Amino acid sequence: MSCSESTNIKSFAEGDILHPQVLALFPLCDLTEEDLSQNPQFCKLLVTLTKHVDSTGLTLSLKTELEKADQKLQSQRRNWLRSQGLFQTLKEMIQEHCVRRHYSTVPPDQNVFYETMEKCLLVAQCVRMLDPSNSTQKEQPNILGLEPQQILQLMPLEKNVQRMKQSLPHELEKHLKNKCLSLLCYYHPEWENKSENLKCTKLSYLAKQVDKDKKNAESLKESCRENKILLQRQSQLYLSELIKCIKLLQTLILDHRLKIQTELDKKKLDYFEGKCELVLQKIKTEMVDIQLDTYTPDTISAHRKIREKLDSELKCCQEEKQGAEVKLASFEILGKEFQALAEEYGRLRQEIEMKNWALKEFTQYSNK
Repeated sequence: MSCSESTNIKSFAEGDILHPQVLALFPLCDLTEEDLSQNPQFCKLLVTLTKHVDSTGLTLSLKTELEKADQKLQSQRRNWLRSQGLFQTLKEMIQEHCVRRHYSTVPPDQNVFYETMEKCLLVAQCVRMLDPSNSTQKEQPNILGLEPQQILQLMPLEKNVQRMKQSLPHELEKHLKNKCLSLLCYYHPEWENKSENLKCTKLSYLAKQVDKDKKNAESLKESCRENKILLQRQSQLYLSELIKCIKLLQTLILDHRLKIQTELDKKKLDYFEGKCELVLQKIKTEMVDIQLDTYTPDTISAHRKIREKLDSELKCCQEEKQGAEVKLASFEILGKEFQALAEEYGRLRQEIEMKNWALKEFTQYSNK
């Protein structure tokens, strides 16, 4: 931390604006001014820590080492991207040549050039895969038992390789130039039909424009991120206030309901009692109407005569029942022997009836 920053810390540590500046020095901490006010010793600790750590929480020595490691990483990353970009560009050139060869006639020297370049790339890839020097496993077995020297024997003829190396910068430059012109036409479609010299002049401004667009995109991305964080905080605040309002509304509803619930229940009870009484009276009225419609004076007199006749028949039946019960009681006195005689008598009567029926049927068919 610089001397000016230390002086600023000492100056505001004694004033009333301590809390906002402490929060500004530790933006990643989820703290509020109220937290610092309730914990003054913790606030002093944070002020002391500002002399040893930066705003992200890293110590000054660790931050220096991290910056050196980041610079080394960026340098290696640039080298890797440069070689990877060159490799992808050469593959694109080979693919475009294959497509062009299918649709048009290509000079023999170009065929030899691209075939030689393709073989060189394949051999270089295979050698790189077989070379264990870049691997953490030094004793890694070779693929199919092949050695890098055996793959190098598949290289094209030396004279073809030399010709390819001599022509490669020119072809690569031409390919990259075409890609740049295509990118220019993408940014400015109106320049597609312009002359090549004019397009080359405009290419000098394309890098600035791409860089500007990139910075605008990053700025928009950062603003979107800030807006997202702000929206999340506002949404959280809105939800907390909404929950408070809902709780207050629930309290008001419950209080109001408890006050009027008894009176409301009493009114409902009186209403249902009155309604039930009205329904009962209506049912009784309907029953009386049905009886009046059903039982006329003539019907009542007929029912009386029927009742008298049924009563007399019932009386006769009861007398017969009593007589039968007396006879049955007298028969039961005779015991089991009489029961056997009664069963034999019943069987004989049944046989007599069956024979009479058969005789009747026989006589009927004989007459026919």
